[in-house]
Amino acid sequence: VQLVESGGGSVQPGGSLRLSCAASKDTLNYYHIGWFRQAPGKEREEVSCISSSDDSTYYSDAVKGRFTISRDNAENTVYLQMNSLKPEDTGVYYCGAVFWAAVQRMCVTDDYESWGQGTQVTVSS
Repeated sequence: VQLVESGGGSVQPGGSLRLSCAASKDTLNYYHIGWFRQAPGKEREEVSCISSSDDSTYYSDAVKGRFTISRDNAENTVYLQMNSLKPEDTGVYYCGAVFWAAVQRMCVTDDYESWGQGTQVTVSS
């Protein structure tokens, strides 16, 4: 599984960004895909995940109502639309993948096996 993130950048509080995670062919059919972030000095944490099968989604309480995860199977890409960004959203955002049959829960950081290189998101005035 290969994952490549893009779309990070610097925005002011209240702004928006859209992250993209391009996956290798057919990955989305068999792997849950998630977005995770890591702030300086903190552990990597789950942000949002989407299932391999029924498009069910998970959002952390910190981003619920502001972020939206979606996927385009034809493009093998998962997106994270981030609105109403806050300074505490700052961090490196990683795209991760885990084979659907290997896990019982869709969005646990330690369960994820494959990772992209990460993309920096900075929210600051």
